[in-house]
Amino acid sequence: MTRLHLVRHGPTHAKTMVGWSDLPADLSDHEAIARLHDHLPAEAIVVSSDLSRADQTASAIQGTRHRLPHQPELREINFGAWELRGFKEIEAEDPELAFAYWDNPGDVRPPNGESWNEVRARVDGAVDKLIAQHTGRDLVIVVHFGVILTQVQRALGVDAQEAFSHRIDNLSVTEITHHRDRWSVGRINHLP
Repeated sequence: MTRLHLVRHGPTHAKTMVGWSDLPADLSDHEAIARLHDHLPAEAIVVSSDLSRADQTASAIQGTRHRLPHQPELREINFGAWELRGFKEIEAEDPELAFAYWDNPGDVRPPNGESWNEVRARVDGAVDKLIAQHTGRDLVIVVHFGVILTQVQRALGVDAQEAFSHRIDNLSVTEITHHRDRWSVGRINHLP
């Protein structure tokens, strides 16, 4: 049994689509950081995506926990041409594509970006590798909204649209356990 503690990075305060852009996290809420640190298992292994907002958050909550190298495969969705643009602007440019991307996630992709299924395959592979290398351990994986939802979808066995119905706040923890032949889900979007 391997327990995943999926932590969403600290806020960026961006009001646009932020995927692979390397924006820093606002980690000024020291009380929230301390609560999150104390909530996570002391003997857990910490890993994050290679984007600054996840890396900085992982460093802030690491304490004496063992830290693995950054994992680029754990990056947020690549929004391509939609990166750092507001939803209203994207929708005005191509309403059918914008609607299809969010209303029926799957193979639809933004121009020069990734589809939901591509993100899910990328993240599943990275998580499977971490589980194989650290079976039986607690893993604190500091990542992004979309990354967490890929694993919620996987563990619950739901479609992407249902996975998107879950709220994932900054500095929240989503707990998923991998058993040898199945998944179980604990709390989703827990704010310690």
